[in-house]
Amino acid sequence: MELGFEIGRLLKPGDIVGLYGELGAGKTTMVKGIARAIGIEDREIVSASFVIVSEYSSTPPFVHIDLYRIEKDTELEELGLREQVGGEKISVIEWAEKAVNELPEDIIKVKIKLIDEHTREIIVEGKYEKYRDNMQDRQI
Repeated sequence: MELGFEIGRLLKPGDIVGLYGELGAGKTTMVKGIARAIGIEDREIVSASFVIVSEYSSTPPFVHIDLYRIEKDTELEELGLREQVGGEKISVIEWAEKAVNELPEDIIKVKIKLIDEHTREIIVEGKYEKYRDNMQDRQI
């Protein structure tokens, strides 16, 4: 959650964050940290696995998209994913690997690898890589 908060502080309207990782790696917890940096209470963020898209009335608007239940590219088209992200919104997408062909190349990629119950390896790639040195090798 702390690293999510640090990432969230850097985000600007139009930014898209793709979260990658296996079930239970901490993607929703990362979303909560990012949302907190934007001024949204942690308790308001829940796994959007059933809702798929949740938009919050923050400044800038915050969109949480969870693609866990998406199985086909046609479902992404029906969802209108491209219209849900970018513009004046900050968008965070869990299971972004399911939308590789629908997302711009310049998204911020956060790859979370579950090492054990208390340890994660997190790699941040994309337009904010220049800030990575400030976060590298942190024990959170």
